[in-house]
Amino acid sequence: MVAVISGTVVSDFNSSTTKLEPKGPPEKPSGLGTRHCQAFMTFLSTMLAYTMRVNLSVGIVAMTDQKGSNPNYMVLPWTISQQGIILSAFFWGYMIPQVMAGHLARKFGPKYLLLGAMTVSSITTLLNPYIAMNCNWIVYCFTRMLIGFSQGFLFPCVNTHVAKWAPPSERNRTFSFVFGGAQVGTVVTMVVAGYLAASPWGWPSIFYCTGVCSLTWALVWLFVGGNCPDSHSSISDIEREYIKSTLVSSSDDSKNMPTPWRQILTSGPVWTLLIVHCAETWCFWMLLTMLPNYLRHVLKFEIKQNGLISSLPYLGMWIMGLVFSWCADYVIEKQILPLDVSRKMWNTIAYWGGAASLVALSVVHSVSGSVVLLTLGVSLNAAIYMGFLSNHLDLSPNFAGLLMGITNGFSTIFAILAPMVTGFIVTDQTNREEWMISFYISAGLFFFGNLVFLIFGSMEVQRWNDPLVEVDSEKPSTHSINT
Repeated sequence: MVAVISGTVVSDFNSSTTKLEPKGPPEKPSGLGTRHCQAFMTFLSTMLAYTMRVNLSVGIVAMTDQKGSNPNYMVLPWTISQQGIILSAFFWGYMIPQVMAGHLARKFGPKYLLLGAMTVSSITTLLNPYIAMNCNWIVYCFTRMLIGFSQGFLFPCVNTHVAKWAPPSERNRTFSFVFGGAQVGTVVTMVVAGYLAASPWGWPSIFYCTGVCSLTWALVWLFVGGNCPDSHSSISDIEREYIKSTLVSSSDDSKNMPTPWRQILTSGPVWTLLIVHCAETWCFWMLLTMLPNYLRHVLKFEIKQNGLISSLPYLGMWIMGLVFSWCADYVIEKQILPLDVSRKMWNTIAYWGGAASLVALSVVHSVSGSVVLLTLGVSLNAAIYMGFLSNHLDLSPNFAGLLMGITNGFSTIFAILAPMVTGFIVTDQTNREEWMISFYISAGLFFFGNLVFLIFGSMEVQRWNDPLVEVDSEKPSTHSINT
């Protein structure tokens, strides 16, 4: 007798009873697969996007340094207050498309949205030197706004992509690796930009290099990128089935689901995420945009040293992100800690560890001690990838990109305010006490943000993750009415 069960054929010619052997879950494919290629490409997109964000943080020091060592290129007469506004202009555009980007990424897939975002950002970056030297600083602000607007699609698209490609057992590592591109891009830019600015090509070469590299990525992504395993042309059947079998809370039909706007906007865990994300955005971008100026004017590092020293905290953050992610996946796989305890533990390391480092700057007066504390504080911040940033995928795999768009979009207001407020507080860039006020503000936000996450944060998949099921569950059953 022969029986076919779920694609498995079972034969038993010596028994009149058919043996049923249900097909088990697909085994994990060995070696590197298509999902790893997708993770690497999205890692590169994050890295290159950050090179185009951060290039100005280092470049603006050379662009405005009246004592600069390269006389071949124009020195721009931007005041410290104007520099703060220019550095924040990126985020004026960045915050606009976030929610829309998350919605569009779910409906149409992230591939072509990400392609368009990187292409526009690259071309505008290539035009930056011409606009800076031939237009006033207000026009230059609009250029940075356009780069910000195009990159507003980045995180919602990448988050949607990871939700469709990363099995839960690999999620912390994949998420940390992909978003760790932000630190790699920051490190590479801060190290290389200093040397480029001091080279015969001057500070314009910073923008040309980052723009060309990003355009090259866009060309490759056009051929190798994929929205999800089902839409990828070269993925193996074994790997496709393995990925899909593990994503139990992620529906193949998520693009056709109605968006549960009311449930999302009234969700306590989502509001918690928003508050935590706002605190992170202020602290991260205040340091990232203003740290080169602090190193240059307070700690007296020259332009070449400035880029190298400015990159150390973000190099440490990238390394710690890889270490933390492997530890987090091990803790979850071995069930050493519940998911909610694990997420909150990592977030506490990131936030309260960072706050302690910033406060400690007030009692350390040596240059080496200040650099160590800044490096430590930013490095510990890598734990956010296992903390609140992964929480978007915990709450709703089907709407992960939209949630990222909401929290990342509204938190961008704080990325705008951080360099502007710092620029107004620090009226004398050589005054250490004025810089410490900005560091205290960041430390306070770190402390408050994590406290909110500890008290109100949730790791449960929300009912509105599948709106169709939620609607059906609210309807009275026919059986109960008839009885």
